[in-house]
Amino acid sequence: MPTISVDKAALFEALGQTYTTEEFDELCFEFGIELDEDTTDQDRPIVDGVQEPPQLKIEIPANRYDLLCIEGIQLMLNIFLGRKPLPEYKLSQPAELQEIIVKEDTTRIRPYISGAILRGVKFDKARYESFIALQDKLHQNLARQRTLVAIGTHDLDTVKGPFTYEALPPKDIKFAPLNQTQEMDAEELMAFYEKHQQLGKYLNIIRDSPVYPVIYDSNRTVCSLPPIINGDHSKISMDTTNIFIEMTATDQTKLEIVNRMMVTMFSQYTTEPFVIEPVKIVSEHNQQTRITPDIAPPCRPGRNLPPTTLTPLTSRSPPTRADVLHQCDIMEDVAIAYGFNKLPKSFPSKSGTIAQPLPINKLSDVIRIEAAMAGWSEVMPLILCSHDENFGWLNRKDDGSSAVRLANPKTTEFQIVRTSLLPGLLKTIRENKAHSLPMKIFEVSDVAFKDLSLERKSRNERHFAAAWYGRNSGFEIVHGLMDRVLAMLRSAFVPNEADAKDVGMNESSYYIKELDDPTYFPGHAASVHVRIGGKDLVVGSFGILHPTVLEKYELKNPVSTLEINIEPFL
Repeated sequence: MPTISVDKAALFEALGQTYTTEEFDELCFEFGIELDEDTTDQDRPIVDGVQEPPQLKIEIPANRYDLLCIEGIQLMLNIFLGRKPLPEYKLSQPAELQEIIVKEDTTRIRPYISGAILRGVKFDKARYESFIALQDKLHQNLARQRTLVAIGTHDLDTVKGPFTYEALPPKDIKFAPLNQTQEMDAEELMAFYEKHQQLGKYLNIIRDSPVYPVIYDSNRTVCSLPPIINGDHSKISMDTTNIFIEMTATDQTKLEIVNRMMVTMFSQYTTEPFVIEPVKIVSEHNQQTRITPDIAPPCRPGRNLPPTTLTPLTSRSPPTRADVLHQCDIMEDVAIAYGFNKLPKSFPSKSGTIAQPLPINKLSDVIRIEAAMAGWSEVMPLILCSHDENFGWLNRKDDGSSAVRLANPKTTEFQIVRTSLLPGLLKTIRENKAHSLPMKIFEVSDVAFKDLSLERKSRNERHFAAAWYGRNSGFEIVHGLMDRVLAMLRSAFVPNEADAKDVGMNESSYYIKELDDPTYFPGHAASVHVRIGGKDLVVGSFGILHPTVLEKYELKNPVSTLEINIEPFL
C-alpha cells in the first residue's frame, strides 16, 4: 500500500483541530487508514538551511486514490467528521471549449486521451509540491508505472488550442524536453535519457514502436511526448494559474479515474472552487467524440433505502470513490461512518451467513477423494507453463485463439496459462522419475482459454487429469480410473452413440470413440463422449502418449494419460 507524507501542522489546520499522535492514530483507524509514523520527535532533514517541519506518514489503502495527497486526506476526514459537506463538483460552460483532435494513427500506440482545465489556480510552495507529488503517486500505482495512463500538465497561457494528438515516426518529432534548452528529435531523446534515474525506466513503453505519441498545440509546439516527458515550452511553475491537463492511456477506465482524481483534488484552489473547465475530445475516425472529465455525482447508495438512519451515513461517503463495485462496499462506508467501535460487540445467537462451497469446488473435492481412494496421488503443479510445453511438446498446434499469453513473461517457463493439465503432470513425473514405479498421479484444477465475448476476455474451465508412468503402458488402469470417476458422476457407460440417444433427458451416459490425435500413440487413444440433457459433448480423451512426447519430457517408460472437462457434470 502507498505511504504519503503530509505536513502535520498544515493538516491539523485544515481539520480545525490539533491532535496528539495517539488521538490522530485513533482517527485514522476509525476512518480506515493507518498512521505509520509521526516525525515530530525525530531528527528531520535540513533543506536550504531550514529544518523540515514535522511530517505525518500515512499508509493509504491501494484502492483509495483520492487520499494520495493532503488535499484529499483533509477533505475526506472533514467529511467523515461531519465538519464539511460533500463538494458539489461542476463543469463550467466556457464560450468556446478547448479541443483535442485525435488522429487515427494513435490507435497503433496509445489509443485513448482525456483532458481538463483548472482556471485561476493559486499555488504556493506546498500546493505546487503536492500537485506534482499526486501525479507521481498516480503514475506509480493506478497507472502502473505510466503503462496504463500518463499525465501531462501544462501552463495554458503558453500554448494555444485546438490541440492535436498524433502518432508520428520518432525522427519527425522535434522539441526541447522539460528543463532542457536544446531541441532534439525523439530518437535523440531516447538516447539522451537512456541512463536517467527517473525517466530511463519509462523509455521501453514506446521505444520499439514505429510511431511515438505526441501532443501539439495549434502552432505545432510540442506539449508532450507521452508517456516519457513534457515539452519545456509549456512547463508549469508556481506562477501558473491556468492549468491544461492532458492524459493518454491504454486503459480507458483507468484514464477517466485518473482525470477525475486530478481535477477533484485541485479544483478546490480554482477561482470558483470545485468548478472544472471541460475539454472536448474530437475523435472522428472512431466516433468517440466526447466531453471530459466525467464528474457526474456518483450514485449515493442508501438515498432510497427505507431506514432513515442510513441516509445521513451514506451522505458522508466520499464523492471521489472509484472503487464502489458492490453492495458490500456501500455497507463498509456506512459502517465506517457509523463507527466500528459503536457496533455491538456480542456475537449474534445465529450467524448472518451460511458458508457453503461453490458447486464446481464441491464436485472437484468429490473427484479428488474418489481418485485418492483408488490409490492415485494428487499433485498441484503451476498453472503457468511455456508455450512449447503446452503445444509443441504434446504434438499440438497453436491456432492463436485459445491460449492466454503473458505480455511480458520473466522466463520462458511462464509464457502462457495452460490449456491442458498434461504438461504439469508430465513435468511432475520428470522431476520424480527416480521414485519407484509405477507412478500414479492426478490433478483437479483449472485451465484457461481466450473468450473475447466475456468482459475479462478469458474463461476458466475445471479439468480432471491423471497419468500412469510404469514399465508397461497402464492403458487399462487409466481406462478403469475413468470408468470409476464417470460412474461416480452417475454417467452410465453405453457401447455407442446410438445407445446414448436412448438415454432420457434427465440421465447421463458416456461412450468412447477411437481417436486420431498426434499426442497419443496411433491406435491407442480414445475420445470421451458424454450425453447430458439430450446433448452430445466431447469432454476429453485418454490414451498412451506418443514416443516423441515422452522424448520431449525426458521420460524413458510408457505413459498413459486421461483428461476430461468436469463442468458439464454440474
